Amino acid sequence: MSMDEQTLLACARQKDDQAFLRLVELYQRPVYNLCYRMLGDAQEAEDAAQETFLRAYHHLDRYDSRRSFASWLLSIAAHHCIDILRRRRSLSFLEASVEDDELSLPPDPFQPDPQLVAERNEQHRLLQRLLLRLSPLDRAIIILRYWHELPEAEIARNLNLTVTVVKVRLHRARRHLARLWSQEYTLPLTGNAHEASLL
Repeated sequence: MSMDEQTLLACARQKDDQAFLRLVELYQRPVYNLCYRMLGDAQEAEDAAQETFLRAYHHLDRYDSRRSFASWLLSIAAHHCIDILRRRRSLSFLEASVEDDELSLPPDPFQPDPQLVAERNEQHRLLQRLLLRLSPLDRAIIILRYWHELPEAEIARNLNLTVTVVKVRLHRARRHLARLWSQEYTLPLTGNAHEASLL
């Protein structure tokens, strides 16, 4: 965390609302992205992100400054999304298609071939749908590892798991995703972190 962020956090812990709002501005995108990938719905993700920041604000006294503040926020978001998913009575959302405009990539000025742009957009839409087929906990582990690049030990601490459990679930979830991918798409999906960043 930079000195500016440390100063903001110190002020926020003294109930300086403007300092906390600045922290929200700094972290709202990664928190929203995690919530969206967990929940698969833009409005639900926005609500979950707001609840994440509200919970963080009310529990700033519990934040351990030896930890990454971003990681702490993401762990709150992940736990909240897991709770939301566990409370859902119907699992029909797992089969819901993702709206085209929600995951479409902006045109790449250095890539004039619209076919490649369309193919990449399709990959993103498919990967989002496949993520929604994972259990909430496995989904959180995959997202924290590959989108937010947290080490396994930190994921374990954030989700109250052992490192061994995280490694086993991560391996199993990656294999499951790869199997689903091979059934629905012709391009390979591997466990490589670079390629996983496409997720």
